[in-house]
Amino acid sequence: MSSSTSQSSADKSSLLKQPKAVWAVGFACIIAFMGLGLVDPILPAIAAKMDASASQVSLLFTSYNAVMAVMMLITGVITSRIGVKNTLLAGIVFIAVFSCLGALSNDVWALIGYRAGWGLGNSLFVATALTAIVTFSSSGVAKAVILYEAAVGLGISVGPLLGGELGSISWRGPFFGVAALMVIAFVSLSLMMPKQQRTLAPTASSAPKKKASLKDPFVALAKHRSLFVLGLLACFYNFGFFTILAYAPLVLGEMGLDAHQLGYVFLAWGILLAITSVFMAPVLQRRFGTLKSMTAMLLLFAVTLVIAGIWTDSKWVLIAIVVIVGALLGNNNTLITTAVMNAAPVERSTASAAYSFLRFIGGAIAPYLAGKLAEWYNPHVPFLVGAGFVLVGILYFLFNKKHVQHVDHAPGH
Repeated sequence: MSSSTSQSSADKSSLLKQPKAVWAVGFACIIAFMGLGLVDPILPAIAAKMDASASQVSLLFTSYNAVMAVMMLITGVITSRIGVKNTLLAGIVFIAVFSCLGALSNDVWALIGYRAGWGLGNSLFVATALTAIVTFSSSGVAKAVILYEAAVGLGISVGPLLGGELGSISWRGPFFGVAALMVIAFVSLSLMMPKQQRTLAPTASSAPKKKASLKDPFVALAKHRSLFVLGLLACFYNFGFFTILAYAPLVLGEMGLDAHQLGYVFLAWGILLAITSVFMAPVLQRRFGTLKSMTAMLLLFAVTLVIAGIWTDSKWVLIAIVVIVGALLGNNNTLITTAVMNAAPVERSTASAAYSFLRFIGGAIAPYLAGKLAEWYNPHVPFLVGAGFVLVGILYFLFNKKHVQHVDHAPGH
């Protein structure tokens, strides 16, 4: 009875009434995700300055996401040994150091390597930040996820604008910009976030706290089909996501858009992503449920990718698609993250690591595949293949929907 009362009060509490630790991590998330958007407008400039092909430039995302995928498996182990705050700070330091090294590089392969180091830092930060916000929040899982996605959306939306401004001076500018932002994030997190326990609270209050093991994410995936289904869905979904994020800027750059203009396009994309993740996704959840809403958003995403694949030669159609997709991605990111946090009775850090491992495998393969498909065939094919992967993910999800039905009935949904 007391448990249900506690849950009910959490559900009714204000989204904005959060402990100081939540706001500290959220602010650092905004700055960390600025780094992702900062680089997007300068992809064509990097290709031109370093005489690199589309597939080589796309490796900047592949190396980043591949390291993220592997490192997600051990973030729980690291956090359980050095603590939440120290893990977040270590991630910020890695991001700052490798972004600065990237700014000083003169070779595309060196830059690809530094982006891998950047991915190492982001893996420590991103997985731990999501778990920390969900755990420390006083308003329940669903609202905590909205806060996290709002921070992500704000960072992604502001990043391209700043990246376009700095990139118009030099392609190195955004890399130095990321390093500077990480210094701000480090200071704010150091001052605002108190030291916390080494292990984050599990989903069940009765579960004993213990040091995380390397096998925990694999055990969770093997034991809980719901986590595997959502993780594989995210893997396929990320083929479409990174086709837009990593390949679309190169196509638009070929059409004459400079760093400034690309920055504005992805600013609009990020604004819609942020707004829908905070305001529209909760409405869809309440009215239609997480699973139905997720399926609808993914179907619409696949349709927009098909349109981009057909009218790739039209600059204005492609710009419109990129911006519209921001709304679909914002909704889906909140919906699927909420589903994962409620999917299985395991520690949220373990659930996040298992899900993120599968998700970033798709994010690692997709950018390079998109670049190679454009080289092998034509600029239309990557968008159509991305749509195909999203559709495969939807079909797999629908065939296995029985394993995740409980998500819509989870407490605090």
